[in-house]
Order: sequence, then structure tokens, then C-alpha cells
Amino acid sequence: MATPPSLSDLANRVAETRNQPAYGHDALITCDRLVRIFSADGIEVQALQGLDLLVREGELMALVGASGSGKSTLMNILAGLDTPTAGAARVAGHDLLTMTARDRLAYRRSTVGFVWQQTSRNLLPYLTAAQNVALPLQLSGTRTRKSRRARTERAVELLELLQVADCRDRPPHELSGGQQQRVAIAVALANDPAVLLADEPTGELDSRTAAQIFDAFRTANETLGTTIVIVTHDQAVAGEVRRTVAIRDGRTSTEVLRRSEIDATTGHETVVAREYAMLDRAGRLQLPADYLRALDMRERVALELESDHIGVWPDDTH
Repeated sequence: MATPPSLSDLANRVAETRNQPAYGHDALITCDRLVRIFSADGIEVQALQGLDLLVREGELMALVGASGSGKSTLMNILAGLDTPTAGAARVAGHDLLTMTARDRLAYRRSTVGFVWQQTSRNLLPYLTAAQNVALPLQLSGTRTRKSRRARTERAVELLELLQVADCRDRPPHELSGGQQQRVAIAVALANDPAVLLADEPTGELDSRTAAQIFDAFRTANETLGTTIVIVTHDQAVAGEVRRTVAIRDGRTSTEVLRRSEIDATTGHETVVAREYAMLDRAGRLQLPADYLRALDMRERVALELESDHIGVWPDDTH
């Protein structure tokens, strides 16, 4: 068994952490011990229970979790559609807890783009595809609002990027579900947002069309550099991103990171995935549920501090 670190070693490590930069100082999205409590008929429900999350600029990532885990609540907060109860949440320099209603409206128009699951909810039925994409530019409210010609050019540019330029003069009811969602992505990208959020964007689509929609997200991420966060229950979609964060009981629980490796012999590229348990700011660790069941871990566990790791063992007192 390895020799545990000495008290002086531990004291030095504690001193080093005090000099580290603030949590999330270099992240585009920072959620620090985020709490959201809903009250109805005198009953309180904690949708988020001290959730921590960092998203770097330029990431394309997925959030997964069972129904009621808190993932949609988190998305609504990041989109400026809901407000946290406590904790801290920042997106592209905006403090989501202190923004006024007016600030929140400007934030939704310029900083974040949003794609809903329901294809019909993303587009105005009486406008063409190009007009839908140009509308956010017209409503931006900035002094540098684009001219009508510039708005049209921007709309066509995005529709071409997402391979639906042939739909520019057609209203939503003349488009397939997949075409509607790609136009919706173009609408969300119109004002060049710092973050694009998508809540179950492939939930109403078949697997082939869902793959096309994910290709559109990847194109936006790689070509425009847009940071994209997708909430999904579709494991096929989650498996397409480099980083998948699972939410359980209102906290981030596990994270899967994928990286490419080149076989030195064959030269073939393979994607290697590794799952990590998330350690929150309070030091709490959510172990995967199947791990707990496999070792019958309940109520408490035994810990052993080693020089380079912590051992977690089932309680042996019962």
C-alpha cells in the first residue's frame, strides 16, 4: 500500500489552492452551486441542488439525464427564461442572478440562441424561411441594426451553411421536420450568439433525420466557432460529442470525455471514451448508480487516503 501524504504535504497543497484563480474564471459558462427551488401549494421542489458546471468557449457538448433530473431547468436558466434561486451562474460575462428584466431580454436577443424540441415552436408560420432567419436581426434593437439587404444576405448565408438554401422562400408548413429544425438553427444563429442552446432538438425526428440535424450543429460549431450545449435523451446524439455531462437529482453526476487516438501500427483513428465521476465545489461525489448497486454501497462508505488517490470501500460494519 502506498504511503499516505504527510500533514506538511497536505498543508502545502491547501496553501497552493488558495492562490488559484476563481472558479470558472476562464469558462464561457459557469454554474457554481446553482440552486433552483419551485414552490406550489406550499410544497417546495428542488430542481437544482447545488449544481456545478463549466463550459469552455468553442465546445460542442451534451447534457443528459432522466426526466426530472433538472437538465431542462438548467437550460431555461442559461437561456434567460428562468432565474436561479441561489448560487452563481454566468454566461459570456453576464451574471444571470442580477440581470433586470430589460437586461434579460437583451441577453436573449444577442447572447444566446435557442432551439426547441417542437419544430413548430421555433418558426413563425406566416413567414418564409429566410424571413424567419432575418427577423432576429430586425429585432436586435442595437444601433448597428443591419439594413434589410444585409439581413437578407445574412439569412441566405446561414441557410446555405446548413444546406437549406433551397427552402428560403417557403413557409414552415411546406418544409419537412428536419428542414424546419435546420432553419430553426439558422434563426438561433442569426445574431451570432456566444452560446447556442438546444433542448431535445431531435426528439420529434427519426434517426436518419436526427443525424442530419446533428451534422448541422457540428457545422455551426466548426465553421462559426459557436459554443453549443444540447440537452438530449438520445444516446446516439450524446455519443457524437467530445463531452457528455450527466445530471442526476439536480447535480452533475458523471462526465464522459472522448478523444481520438491513432493506432501506431495501422494509422487508423479510433475514439476512446472514459467516464468520470463529478466532484462538486463542496467536495461531494456522485458515484454511478450501477457501481453502488454492484458493491451494495448504501448510506455510507469507507475512505482511505493514499499518496495519489482516495480509496472508496463498502461499509463493513453491518
